Formats: sequence, structure tokens, C-alpha cells
Amino acid sequence: MILRDIYNRQIRFTDERWEHIRDEHPEMFEQIEKIRETLLSPDTIIKSRTDSDVELFYRYYDTTPVTRKYLCIVLKVLADGLFIITAYFTNTIKKGELLWKKK
Repeated sequence: MILRDIYNRQIRFTDERWEHIRDEHPEMFEQIEKIRETLLSPDTIIKSRTDSDVELFYRYYDTTPVTRKYLCIVLKVLADGLFIITAYFTNTIKKGELLWKKK
């Protein structure tokens, strides 16, 4: 599947990655629309401190399967394209270079 982000970049979201997300984070089951929404309309985008090719998209949700949380989408940005590594709900935004913030 191909998704788009706030910059209108194409992002690969493979069946293998979706299976990984559902296996590792069962609360993500049936959250594909929140994934789409977070990529298109994030609250914050951070560049990873540990991998300069990774961007973290965050959006806060009042209602999730695990109470109020941020959804974090982890994107790998390579010369040949972008792809989703994982996605999960979290309480905090990781530290790193701020790439974008909602006004």
C-alpha cells in the first residue's frame, strides 16, 4: 500500500510491516485510519537522534485503545523512497531535531 504524508511524499507500507506492527503492538489493530491521519496531519515531526534517516511523526489522540496517547509513526527516509518501519501509541515525544510542528 502507498500512503502520503504532510509533504505529499509517497510512503510504502508493506503487508510485512503491517503484520509486524499488529504482532508487536496489538493495540494497533484496526488503527490504519489513525496512521493515515497522523502522516497527513501530524502534531510534530522529529528527526531521530539515533538514526538520521528516520523521522518520527506524532499526533495526539484523546481516544485510543489504550487511553489518551500520541500515535508515533516511524519512517525510514532513503534515496530510493520512504517506508514505515513501525507505529505505536506512546505517552511521550522522543527528543531529537524538530523538523515540523503544528501551529
